[in-house]
Amino acid sequence: MLKVDGGPPPHGIMGWLATKGGPTVMKKNRTKHPSRNTEFASGRSPSTRKLTLPEVLVKVGRSLRDLVTGSGLEIFRVLLEEDQARLCGLRHQPHADRRASRHGTTEGPLVFGGRKIRLTRPRVRSIKGREVELPTWKQFSEEDPLNARAVEQMLIGVSTRGYARSLEPIDEDHESVGVSRSSVSRRFVARTQDQVTAFLSRPLGELDLPVIMLDGVCLAEHVLIVALGIDTDGRKHVLGLAEGSTESEGVCQSLLRNLIDRGLTVERARLFVIDGGKGVRKAIRSVFGAWALVQRCQVHKLRNVLDHLPEGKRTWMRAAIRRAWATETSEKARRKLRDLASQLDETHPGAAASLREGLEETVTVNDFGLGAWLLKTLCSTNPIENLNGGLRRLTRNVKRWRGGAMAQRWGATALMEAEKGFRRIKGHRELPQLLKALDTLIAGARVDKTRRVA
Repeated sequence: MLKVDGGPPPHGIMGWLATKGGPTVMKKNRTKHPSRNTEFASGRSPSTRKLTLPEVLVKVGRSLRDLVTGSGLEIFRVLLEEDQARLCGLRHQPHADRRASRHGTTEGPLVFGGRKIRLTRPRVRSIKGREVELPTWKQFSEEDPLNARAVEQMLIGVSTRGYARSLEPIDEDHESVGVSRSSVSRRFVARTQDQVTAFLSRPLGELDLPVIMLDGVCLAEHVLIVALGIDTDGRKHVLGLAEGSTESEGVCQSLLRNLIDRGLTVERARLFVIDGGKGVRKAIRSVFGAWALVQRCQVHKLRNVLDHLPEGKRTWMRAAIRRAWATETSEKARRKLRDLASQLDETHPGAAASLREGLEETVTVNDFGLGAWLLKTLCSTNPIENLNGGLRRLTRNVKRWRGGAMAQRWGATALMEAEKGFRRIKGHRELPQLLKALDTLIAGARVDKTRRVA
C-alpha cells in the first residue's frame, strides 16, 4: 500500500500523479460493515449532489421568464430607492443640504411588455411641497416603446381585440392596464400619424426617376391613388398617396404637383405607367406636358375587354391580344389590335370599343427595344398591385372605416412597411437602354411640336 499523506512522495506513476494533482489514493476502510450513520467517523458529511438553477426552477414550477421578470422588478425597486436616497439623503441621518423629503408611496402605471402595469413607487417632495419625479421612473414610464409595440402588433396582423392575448402573461399580482381595444387603437393612431406625415413629405430632389407608376386601390368605399417611382438603378420608391379616383383629374393633379413641390424634376424624359383612368391621363399631360410618355396597363386593358365578352370567347381573345402586344414594333401591334377590334364590331361592339379606347398607349414600350424582363415589368402596373395586395392583408382586420383620413393613414402605414422589403425590378440591367430610348423619343416629340407651332 502506497502512503500518500505524510512522508516522502512515493515513486512510480502513482507518485507522479499525486505530485501533479492527480487522483489521490484513499486509505483502505478496514470496517467490514460500515456504519449506517449519516456521518463518517472523521466528521465529514457524505457527498450530496447539488441542484442546478434550472432544476430548481423546474422543481418550484417557475419559468425563466418569471425569474427574469421578478428579478427585473426587484432591481427596478432598488433603482427607485437609490433615486430617493440621492434626493433626500440616507434615512435617519441628518443632512444639512437636504432639498427634498420622503413622502410615503403611491401606485403608478409603468410600461412593461406591451402593456402598463401598476407598481408601488416611493414619493418625494421638495422643501416647498412640490412633487419631485424620480429620474428612473420617468425614463421607464415613457410611452414611446408602448406605442411602437402596438403598431408592430397591428402590422403582423393582430387585431385590437386580440392584442391582450398576443402579449406575454404576467403575474396575477400586477394589474394590466392599456390593453383594451380603444387604448390600442389610440396608440396606433398617435404613433402612425406623425410617421405618415413625415413619410408623405419626404424630399425627392435627390432621386432620378425615369419611370413613375400610378394606380388606385379600394379600401371599403375609399379609393387611394398610389404613386410608385423607379430610379435609374431599378430600385422602387413610394412617392405619394392621395384619396380619390384616377378618374378625377383634380385629385391626380394635386398628387403630381405635390411630388413636384417636394423636388421631383419636371424637365426630364419620363415614362408614366397608369391604370387607364381618364383623370390621371389628363393630369399627366397638364403637369408634365411633352416630357411624359404614357403606357397604359395591359392587364387592366385586357380585363376591361374580356368583361364585354361571353365566357366561351374569352380564352381566344386573350391569346390573340397577347400575341399582338408581343409584336416587335408598336406599329405592327396597333395594326393587329385594330384588326381584332374590326372582327368584334358586329358581334360584340362593346368589346371592340373598349379595345380601341387608348389602343395606341398600350404598346408605347414596344418601340424601346427592351428585353423580355424589363418589357414585362413596364407594360403593366403590377409592381403597385403587389403593394396593394400587402395593403389589403394589413387592413383585413379593420371592420369599420371612419373616414378618408383613416384610410389614408392605414394605406401609408402599409406602404411604409412594404417599402422595407423592396427589391430591384426584373430587368434592371436594361435600364440604360430605356433611358436612351426615352431621351430620343422625347427629343423627337419636342422637335415635331415646335415645327407644328411654327
